[in-house]
Parts: sequence; C-alpha cells; structure tokens
Amino acid sequence: MVSPKIMADVFLKHLQDRDLESLVNLFSDEIEWQIPGNTDDIKWLGTRSSRIEVKEFFELLWSATEPVSAEVYKIFIDKSDVVITGAFVTKMLETNKTVSSIFFIHFVVEDSRIVKYTLLEDSYAVSKSLLK
Repeated sequence: MVSPKIMADVFLKHLQDRDLESLVNLFSDEIEWQIPGNTDDIKWLGTRSSRIEVKEFFELLWSATEPVSAEVYKIFIDKSDVVITGAFVTKMLETNKTVSSIFFIHFVVEDSRIVKYTLLEDSYAVSKSLLK
C-alpha cells in the first residue's frame, strides 16, 4: 500500500519529468476529476472520470504549454487526502505568452491510486494568456 506522502512525492516527480505513462498509472481507472475554468476555450479544463481521460488531459496540456518554472510551497497530508500548494509560470505555445499563477491540488488516495483530483489555479489568467 502506497502512503499518501509517497504518492505526493511520486506524483510531483512524474509531473516534473512529464513522464506521461508513469503519471497516468497513479490514477484509478475511475476518477472524480475537476479543474474549473473556461472549458469552451481551454479544452484541458473541466471534469473527467476515467484514467483514459486523465491521459488526454495531460496530452492536451503538454502539447499546448511549456513549463518555465514551478515551486511547491507546502504539502499537507490528512489520512488519504493530499493538498499541494505552490505557484507556476507557463508559456503558452500558441501565443508565446506566459502565465503566472498560484495553484492548489487536492487529491485522495485509495488502494494506492488517486481516486479524486481537483486543481485550482488562476484560470482567468490562463484564458487571457491564450488570447491572440
């Protein structure tokens, strides 16, 4: 059984490395996934419910962005819940604009898999950075 702390560390490592297969394999086959925002213009935002859809999320995101920097401020663990706080700067490849935002990731670990995932970020700033 993988502890939530180890899951957080492994999640961040695979995310930083953009290791798609390893990252996606951390998620349950069925997941409750939420990233609020303008889903009409930003296709990677919104809800998802399967590991296949999680993979599509990362493929969409990574094909449209280039990471500039990221910093994790704090990781909070409470039983099976993990909250990661931080900030990022990302370049939007379509517009060549950068966006800066704080972020909060909350996920729940059950049976060594992520079963619930929520990301909160400044999706308004992300939307603006995609305007041509």
